[in-house]
Amino acid sequence: MTNFHDLIVARRSIRNYTAEPIDPDSVKLILEAGLLAPTSKSARDWQFVAVDDKHTLELLAQCKPLGAKPIEDCRLAIAVLGNPELSDAWVEDCSIAAAFMQLQAADLGIGSCWIQVRNRFSADGNPAEEYVQQQLMIPDTLPVLCVLTFGYAAQERKPQNVDKLLWERVHIGQWKG
Repeated sequence: MTNFHDLIVARRSIRNYTAEPIDPDSVKLILEAGLLAPTSKSARDWQFVAVDDKHTLELLAQCKPLGAKPIEDCRLAIAVLGNPELSDAWVEDCSIAAAFMQLQAADLGIGSCWIQVRNRFSADGNPAEEYVQQQLMIPDTLPVLCVLTFGYAAQERKPQNVDKLLWERVHIGQWKG
């Protein structure tokens, strides 16, 4: 990508992936982007579980009835978890790390999608978070914010249309409702 603005205009959520594997160097760069993300008071309260095993991905896709299907077909999933004992801003810290990983992937030409896990429920009504923790052997003291999916896009998506940005939601100096 030539510049950051072009990157964020071009980045779109990708839910369908090709079978092409992601090379290990790209996986390392994506994870490194998460590790470079800022955290409140430098708590570094996030942890990441990277998964590329097809069977495990299929199981993770069952964490909730709607919206988790991209996990099944991706080449790499990264569960983003936080540690509330290290920081009360773990949700924010994990969100920033997840966004950094998605932007790094986009810069590498790799698609991604955020699959919300926190405050979502499985088909049987149990927390999706507990399901993901169980599948990945994550301690229950580390809540799961999301699962990010990665892979090469099976179809091309148009960039964002900057002419449709909601500038009326920007207030300068104070709220002007």
